[in-house]
Amino acid sequence: MEKKELTLLVMAAGMGSRFGGLKQIEPMGPNGEFLIDYSVYDAIKAGFDKIVFIIKEENYDLFKSTIGKRVEDKIKTEYVFQKDDELPKGCIIVENREKPWGTAHAIWCARNNIKGPFAIVNGDDFYGYDAYKVMVDFLKTKIEKEYALVGYQVKNTLTENGAVKRGVCEEEEGYLTSLIESNVKEENGKIIATPLDGRESFEVNENTLVSMNMLGFDTSIFEYIDKTFKDFQDKNKNNLTKCEYLIPDVLEKTTIEGISKTKVLNTVAKWEGVTYKEDKEPVQKSIKKRIEDGEYPKNLW
Repeated sequence: MEKKELTLLVMAAGMGSRFGGLKQIEPMGPNGEFLIDYSVYDAIKAGFDKIVFIIKEENYDLFKSTIGKRVEDKIKTEYVFQKDDELPKGCIIVENREKPWGTAHAIWCARNNIKGPFAIVNGDDFYGYDAYKVMVDFLKTKIEKEYALVGYQVKNTLTENGAVKRGVCEEEEGYLTSLIESNVKEENGKIIATPLDGRESFEVNENTLVSMNMLGFDTSIFEYIDKTFKDFQDKNKNNLTKCEYLIPDVLEKTTIEGISKTKVLNTVAKWEGVTYKEDKEPVQKSIKKRIEDGEYPKNLW
């Protein structure tokens, strides 16, 4: 049987507004490594065959001369641009968009570069090797239209510097039943989730699983986004310069509509990330400790 090519799609088109710059090229490791470097290192170690970076076209030269030159000789590497005027047939091209069309659109933009099972990650998050390993194990054996979500214990995803956006998972027998996109923050010893859709805040325990946008798919997801993007625009016709079609919303819709089942994969990994400028130093210290513990070499490449 022919071996499936496993692709990692790294979403790096967003500017880090809360962090104040292009977070993807902020040095974090002892030799100027970025968080994306650690993602690629872990992905190769776990068994991915190809990396596709989804970026803004204007960042291509900068991206390729930094991250690209370090990884292109380690793994098959491709680049895709997220363009506001590249949309499914029948959709409205909107002038003066204030931001990209969202993560579902970013994934759809990579449809011609991915032919088999694939996973997505954010370019500015550190996921940890175990998360890549459980995802690869899933992708190697997945069945058609079964998707996956790597679930982190919420206690392993918080920052002391403010609220973070997380998808709070509800599951039944290992499969996702709903995904509540929320701002999550620790307050007075309690972890409080405030849903982004205006629903009332609720408390979660420290072991509640949350999504960090590390998701596994097959190519059927491109077809679904293609078919539903016009509906998304129609529903947001009064907000077409700002609205975003987000992949967690797509994932929940495919689940509710019975188009796919989404398996929740548990990981013991601890998330690291720079949501706020104040997060940079703790992340650098954490990477230094991981190197001292032998988890990563001092010279990554």
